[in-house]
Amino acid sequence: MPHAVRLYVSAPLFAGARVMTSAGQAHYLAHVMRQGVGAAVRLFNGRDGEWQARIDALERGAARLLVAEQLRAQEPEPDVWLLFAPLKRAANELVVEKATELGIARLLPVATAFTQTERLNLDRLRAIATEAAEQSERLSVPEIAPIRPLAAVLENWPQTRRLIAFAERLPAPPLSAKPSELLALLIGPEGGFAAAELDGLRRHPFVHVASLGSRILRAETAAIVGVALLTLPFPSL
Repeated sequence: MPHAVRLYVSAPLFAGARVMTSAGQAHYLAHVMRQGVGAAVRLFNGRDGEWQARIDALERGAARLLVAEQLRAQEPEPDVWLLFAPLKRAANELVVEKATELGIARLLPVATAFTQTERLNLDRLRAIATEAAEQSERLSVPEIAPIRPLAAVLENWPQTRRLIAFAERLPAPPLSAKPSELLALLIGPEGGFAAAELDGLRRHPFVHVASLGSRILRAETAAIVGVALLTLPFPSL
């Protein structure tokens, strides 16, 4: 039996709640997933866990869902942030999708000296993150902030959160972290950071430069590898 459709909603979830979907979600239920009245739907909102619901009414502009019972309580998730210099559109979408699947909590696009583009379709990226959260069965959707200059982000950085900056062709220790640390990753653009940016990073005590090995990775690959290393509980070999 196929799994029930999962949807992210903003409404509170509790037994007996009636939740109205967006027009896009109603279209998805009726015309993409071919669901009708009475079909099961699983709901989550990032706060109340996951709930079993059923389609109570399905119209062109919205679907009404009747919430029945909780399937999973809200669980702790990794509180890891990802700062990345925006790339070309397809690469940006890949980073957002895979970082969401891997459990990243916040995505912060930053403008650097060699950033390829400073124009981002945030609505599109947030939709991709939502779909990735629904597919991967995580219980929250990461926040995606508007793009800001890297220097401005560092100026207002929370001092208790360590920022690990990946740098190519520089002597740096391999990535390491303590289980309880508040962490963020910084991935530069294709071509890396400018020398002045690296000097600026080193002046901040919360920044630690690290290496992902001797190979030169594409920026989107480095982002995915770095997030995986800090969010997934790899078994001992």
